Amino acid sequence: MTALRWLDRPGQEGATWGVPWPRGTVQPGTPFALAGADGRAVPVQSWVTATWPDGSVKWSAHAIGAQADSPEYRLEPGREPAAPATPVTVVREGGVLTVGTGVVTWTIERSGGTLARSVSRGSREIARDVRLVSLRQSEPTPDEGGPVAREQATGVVESVTVEQDGPVRAVVRLEGRHGDWLPFTVRLYFYAGAEDVRIMHTFVWDGDPERDFLAGLGLRADVVMRDELHDRHVRLAGAEGGFLTEAVRGLTGLRRDPGESVRRAQVAGRPCGAIDPEVGNRLHLIPAWNDHTLDQSSADGFTLRKRTAEGHAWVTIPSGTRSAGYGYVGGVSGGLGFGLRDFWRLHPTRLDIRNAATGLATATVWLWSPSAPAMDLRFYHDGMGQDTFAEQLEGLEITYEDYEPGFGDAHGVARTHELTLRALDATPSSEDLAGYAAAMNEPGLPAASPERMREAGVFGVWELPDRSTPAHAAIEDRLDFLFDLYVREREQRRWYGFWDYGDVMHTYDPDRHTWRYDVGGYAWDNSELSPDLWLWLQYLRTGRAGVFRFAEAMTRHTGEVDVYHLGRWKGLGSRHNVQHWGCSCKQLRISNAAYRRFYYYLTADERTGDLMDELSVPEETFTVIDPQRKVRHDVYTPDPAALSVGLGTDWGSLAAAWLTRWERHGDERARDRLLGTMAGIGALPQGFLTGEARLNLETGRFDTSTDKISVSHLSSLFGLPEICAELIALDLDVPGFERAWLDYCRLYLATPEQQEAEVGQRLSGISLIQAHSRLTAYAAARTGDAGLAAWAWRKFGRDEGDQLNTNPMQRQENWELTLVDGPEVLSPVREAPFVSTNGAAQYGLAAIHNLALIGEHLAER
Repeated sequence: MTALRWLDRPGQEGATWGVPWPRGTVQPGTPFALAGADGRAVPVQSWVTATWPDGSVKWSAHAIGAQADSPEYRLEPGREPAAPATPVTVVREGGVLTVGTGVVTWTIERSGGTLARSVSRGSREIARDVRLVSLRQSEPTPDEGGPVAREQATGVVESVTVEQDGPVRAVVRLEGRHGDWLPFTVRLYFYAGAEDVRIMHTFVWDGDPERDFLAGLGLRADVVMRDELHDRHVRLAGAEGGFLTEAVRGLTGLRRDPGESVRRAQVAGRPCGAIDPEVGNRLHLIPAWNDHTLDQSSADGFTLRKRTAEGHAWVTIPSGTRSAGYGYVGGVSGGLGFGLRDFWRLHPTRLDIRNAATGLATATVWLWSPSAPAMDLRFYHDGMGQDTFAEQLEGLEITYEDYEPGFGDAHGVARTHELTLRALDATPSSEDLAGYAAAMNEPGLPAASPERMREAGVFGVWELPDRSTPAHAAIEDRLDFLFDLYVREREQRRWYGFWDYGDVMHTYDPDRHTWRYDVGGYAWDNSELSPDLWLWLQYLRTGRAGVFRFAEAMTRHTGEVDVYHLGRWKGLGSRHNVQHWGCSCKQLRISNAAYRRFYYYLTADERTGDLMDELSVPEETFTVIDPQRKVRHDVYTPDPAALSVGLGTDWGSLAAAWLTRWERHGDERARDRLLGTMAGIGALPQGFLTGEARLNLETGRFDTSTDKISVSHLSSLFGLPEICAELIALDLDVPGFERAWLDYCRLYLATPEQQEAEVGQRLSGISLIQAHSRLTAYAAARTGDAGLAAWAWRKFGRDEGDQLNTNPMQRQENWELTLVDGPEVLSPVREAPFVSTNGAAQYGLAAIHNLALIGEHLAER
């Protein structure tokens, strides 16, 4: 039995989550039952998302319907689930799908220009023609403004797939294109008893950056308006739970009083009832406000305006800071709630209501606001003469940017947005509206406790927080300091925006008191040194909702924006740069499935599953581009019979993709390649120390004749230690693999004398000492070597003998924030200039692993 609690808030309109199970405890086909805190059965839909090598269930996913608001639940395998009173239904008839939750019904055509032809509640149609809209320019928006021709298009659905059909949860996937470009995938999520439908929209940018400029991208629906103009209402979310509360024809503030009860009713969204004739006979002289717009142009402010009709001036409404991104248009007999999660964080965004005074209003949620300059994805500089590898390596020396002509191309990157449409039978109260907005922005997620997660034995090496001694507590305090620092930095540096939200910066510039947002490879981090892993492991340890939400945003960003989903680099990601796609280093280490697995298994999110499915044959990416092409001293071009694969960042990413494919889909090909390459590494004379091996694409096997030593400081910093620990814990019986990994772990930070004694030479390229201390700790834990454990703690701490190669954070005695306030900064900031994302990820992962592996050896300091 597994106890579950809400992560941060209950999911009033349904929820989906994942639960891990210890190996061998739950067999395939086992049913699951759910009960609330009061012991009453709660209907639940369950499915398996991963299995252990013995076939038993490793991860299961579960869904509950609306109004399942118990503060906690108990999930029990082996018992049949309760059936929902109002199940989700999916009816296929001809070319139409009809999906019902028991409250609302969506009619979906299998192709054409709508996502839904009609949305009804009971027998009453609330909305129709739910569709995607976009605007495109052939040139950028001029600096001085001025008219630019815009082409408008409606998204065309080309295929519809029912992925789940109830009884508690149904999922419908629609695929198509925004006109003749921008392929999209939309998923519609239906929960039993819900009036709300969650919409997940993903598009892939496939334009030409020199002539395609996206000027608007949105979701639009027509809303049926039946009530008198004074009984029609507009609601647009402001900041901190507030809403613009207006009627299409307002009865407050008039020279003549319609009556207090009328005024109160209109503001509350209830029928006005009888109106004093002094006002009632003059209703036609009161303006009807047809159109409303809320425009979130930045993370710091939105504007509001309304007008009576096209062709008349807009009237400005007092503005605000950060809109919750939710709106409503309708009347006392019903209407449509609509919104976008992380609305202000993903600026420029906009909410539009048009034609509210007619029989058919239109609501549009703009993912890219038409008010903003058109999206410009051209590369940010002209190359500065870097036309040869030699010149590009010189550029790398000065700005840390790995430039190459034509490689700073966004063609193939993606972005995912989460929206909601809610069919309502009356204008909701202000309290209900605030609740809808909050539920959209922080969807309810039942979660198992960290103790339960640890018991299941998933995700390799980690342990629960330990403050049993001052030394342990000091490390835990620093882990908290680092996370809190990044939350603060995201806010004070405004790491928000359509393409940017979810990422963090790479390195700080203490002279300018800002991060190096404009310096080549020091700008956006793009998963460099695995901050994704640090954050997810910290969430598993602590169960902190804030850590989960930060990691969730990072996973959404790094899995979509930093990775190519079509085109010549499909399946690869881009190294850190001023633009997320700017670096010429296109590698599997950035598209790494190891960074996505956490979120997928914890939430069962289908889009994240798509991202991992894109890596079903990850080895084929090595035929496209040689990651080492600029620094090779040998003659090599990608050869399918002998592909050059690094045994660190490359193989670690391959192994993560193969393992995930095997445990999710039972893919025997992935299993064979995983086990085969593990055996190959074990058979290499120098094991992981070889650095690189040649892979036969057809057989999935390494050439094991290579006998050399080549070590890179990056090999173990993109998920390799985590995935190796998982593989070894699975007891896959691969000869030589564990020995090869333990040798690497022991020798990387060994003394030069020990290295020479064991492998005949001193290892070169040793760096990032603190990060690699966790390898030493792993070897110590596996071998029971207390001396090695002491060595690992020495390397984790302030080892005076390694000052040139240590993390600068190791050399910082006091971790404190400094206030910088003066004319040299844009605004006052609190900075910790000794912290970089590389350093934070090094410290975070090393601390978590060392505490888990050899915590008992930590001496008091």
